Amino acid sequence: MDLLTNAGIFAYPLLIFSLVAVYIMVERLIVLRDSAVIPENLITALEAGNEAGADADHRSVMGRIILFLRDRNPDPDAVSAFTDLQISRMERGVFMLEIIVGAAPLVGLLGTVTGLTHVFGGFSIESGLPDPGVFIAGIALALNTTILGLAVAIPSLIAHAFLVRRIDALAARIRMGVECLTYSSRAVEKESS
Repeated sequence: MDLLTNAGIFAYPLLIFSLVAVYIMVERLIVLRDSAVIPENLITALEAGNEAGADADHRSVMGRIILFLRDRNPDPDAVSAFTDLQISRMERGVFMLEIIVGAAPLVGLLGTVTGLTHVFGGFSIESGLPDPGVFIAGIALALNTTILGLAVAIPSLIAHAFLVRRIDALAARIRMGVECLTYSSRAVEKESS
């Protein structure tokens, strides 16, 4: 608890950053689970080339894409645009982690500089020695804000890298599935003509 109390006013934005980061991490991990993006039943149907037999619904990303294909019979550009829209929805909020990764160490650095300013401002002109209370408080502020800034930024950086990689992998799977769907629908159209 001394870590927070000795960080002064800089603890508040760092606390807000940490709460936002935790919320985004948990929310995105829930949203990006396999069953919410590409459920197993859709994978099985797509691998079998049976788009019509896929039990699609609006609860998954791939399900929304399949329903878009079934309901609208769009051209390939519209399918690509709708797929990109669904993928961008998977990225929602991840940019905030990137902001936190950059801002948290800077807030910590601001606290460090403020603490050192207190330290050097506490020297006595007559004796040339620092006031021990001001010296200790300034050093505590400098070190604690640095620690807190890095403690918020490092997990946020790890979570951001993980989530971006997860989204990229899921997006590649979605695009491959969409390509298979559009290819099979074009083949069906050629056979019927």
